[in-house]
Amino acid sequence: MKARIPNANQGGNMMQKIQKMQEEMAKTQAAVEESEFSASVGGGAVEVTVNGKHEVKGIKMQPEVVDPEDIDMLEDLLLAAINEAMRKADEAMESEMGKLTGGLNIPGMGGLF
Repeated sequence: MKARIPNANQGGNMMQKIQKMQEEMAKTQAAVEESEFSASVGGGAVEVTVNGKHEVKGIKMQPEVVDPEDIDMLEDLLLAAINEAMRKADEAMESEMGKLTGGLNIPGMGGLF
């Protein structure tokens, strides 16, 4: 059995493909980071919007949820809405990156996919 020696052109072609994939991944990551994700809890009592960078961009609350006698409920609703919005942002990033990588786990990419 003869050993197959890859020619130099194949290696260069592979590097071009990897570089193109990296460029596409950077574009996709930037697009997701600029996207906004909203989550509503408590039947719409609280809505939180975050971006793909996990920055809270907005919080909306219905007036009836602001009860000075029940701050604990408001805190719980805010936490639930923030966590759900962050989960949506993470899922979008994983989904978009997965489309580019075909589900490959590429080392050094921050565990995003």
